[in-house]
Amino acid sequence: MENTIRLDLEGSFLDLRRHPRVRVDAPFTCAVARKGIRSWWSSDNRSLGVVFDVSMNGAKVLTESPVRPGERMSLTLNLPRQAAPTQVEVAAARWVAGPTMGVEFLSLSPESEWRLRKFLSQAIKSSSLSPSSISIT
Repeated sequence: MENTIRLDLEGSFLDLRRHPRVRVDAPFTCAVARKGIRSWWSSDNRSLGVVFDVSMNGAKVLTESPVRPGERMSLTLNLPRQAAPTQVEVAAARWVAGPTMGVEFLSLSPESEWRLRKFLSQAIKSSSLSPSSISIT
């Protein structure tokens, strides 16, 4: 994500992030819909993805179709233990490495923000998460 600062401390890196990031024990699915002119003209503007970690600010997503850094999209997150999917109205790919991308959430409705906050709070409090499952984003 853009807000990540990395410091080299004796050969290891420490991420200093603004929001707690949860590495998901069992990755969950999402739907990716591209935004903008390019996607409007294209028939393949929708794809599926798998979320490996998530924070209030973004997520790490493996997707089936190539994405470019800076490309905008909307996401439908199928968060575990949630009755309904969570909509991210606008997100942007901040980095891409093969089929994996780092996505920054740019616009969330108040309801979607509440759902995501609830999921993260439960995940952080859960005793099934080891300390290494949580980092700061």
